[in-house]
Amino acid sequence: MYDLPYHKEKNEQVIKEFISRYPFAFLSGSDSENKPVATQVPVFIEEHEGKKILRGHIMKNTDHHKAFLHNNNVLVVFTGHHIYVSGKWYSNPHTPSTWNYMSVHAKGIIKFLDDAALVDALRMTTLHFENYDQQSATIYDNLPSDYTQKLMKAIVAFEIEVKEMDTVFKLSQDRDAKSYDNIIKQLKEQGEDGQVIAAEMEKRTKQVFPDDKG
Repeated sequence: MYDLPYHKEKNEQVIKEFISRYPFAFLSGSDSENKPVATQVPVFIEEHEGKKILRGHIMKNTDHHKAFLHNNNVLVVFTGHHIYVSGKWYSNPHTPSTWNYMSVHAKGIIKFLDDAALVDALRMTTLHFENYDQQSATIYDNLPSDYTQKLMKAIVAFEIEVKEMDTVFKLSQDRDAKSYDNIIKQLKEQGEDGQVIAAEMEKRTKQVFPDDKG
């Protein structure tokens, strides 16, 4: 991860909202032979007794499940929209192009939980993605019990105690005001990814240029 201070997000609430908005994360670690393993799963953040906890579930007896049993150190990467930024949009166009993006990296210790916790994880996940519609046929509580009992034999809930969290919200903070404004203008023409990044940049304009009188 790039360790540049002007690309860091310090606001804890912004980080929490980012994770909630983009919960489909890369969960990675290494196995008994130090080979990398990874899976992509929905992961949710909460706080308990002053600690940041990530929760989710994965399939049992997969390469990543076995790896995490062997080595409980994991990295969880949350990523959002991202977009190419052309150097020709800068006030000095003879500049290399780059990429704007937002990302949160959480390092921690994974622990696998019991069936009661798995029920909680499945209920939380299905409700979240069904917009908390209690009537939805696909939320955990509305699925046939014989199906859920069979399903639960193949999956396991986990929690990760976050030991370290880092961020990169790379949004052209290192550019001059003229370039910054033009990048926003150009990104608005680049489809959804560009529009999301442009909107995020607009929100931060006064933070990036606090002395700008314009």
